[in-house]
Amino acid sequence: MTEKTIIDVQGVNFSYEGNKVLEEITFSIEKGEYLGIIGPNGGGKTTLFRIILGLLEPDSGRVLIHGKPVREFSEKFLIGYVPQRTTPSEIYFPATVEEVVKSGRTPRKGLFRRFSREDVQAVERAMETSGIAAQRGRLIGSLSGGERQRVFIARALAGEPEILILDEPEAGIDLTAQEKFYTFIEHLNNDLGITVLLISHDIDVVAHQVKTILCLNRRLVCHGPPKKFITEEYMQKLYGKQVRFIIHGH
Repeated sequence: MTEKTIIDVQGVNFSYEGNKVLEEITFSIEKGEYLGIIGPNGGGKTTLFRIILGLLEPDSGRVLIHGKPVREFSEKFLIGYVPQRTTPSEIYFPATVEEVVKSGRTPRKGLFRRFSREDVQAVERAMETSGIAAQRGRLIGSLSGGERQRVFIARALAGEPEILILDEPEAGIDLTAQEKFYTFIEHLNNDLGITVLLISHDIDVVAHQVKTILCLNRRLVCHGPPKKFITEEYMQKLYGKQVRFIIHGH
């Protein structure tokens, strides 16, 4: 573990109803990293995120955030999380874009406290950064999938996080909007210095976007630069020999 290490996962094991989901997972993430996590369905990717967030307790092993066990890390607002799928209640709840983004400020400011000028400015910056300020008065349910995803990322950004965790953020976004969306995520990482952890099933996107990949299928199959590990050999280890491996322009 170095001074730059922001997340340290040490020997994590997790079982669900007697079935092993994660086995001896060890890796670290440095500040400013852009990590893409890939692997088959049921390989433990979302479970790993929930353990990092402190939402699940591992059977053994531990996760450190800034050197502190995640359960003892008091500044949880430094971690922004956009879960795998938006629930219907979130989509159709009669709230405006601005109201949804404002809700992301609560973990930092606390419940039942009035919004300060600093809070208002943080919400405004989050909407501007996410490109949804012009839609501030629209109901969340009236937006396209790509626009909604930007709103939920803006909600995470409103807390001014150091770390942004995204679970399949391309879900519900049409192919035309995906390129702009990933350019936006790249901007958050490169220009704003936010550490990004991303789960994606799109290996082609991961190959061209992220700085580091982590290949997960219950065990850690590989961890390192995409050019080194996104190869037919490693993808067959990850997904099985039946996989057809095609990476465009790689």
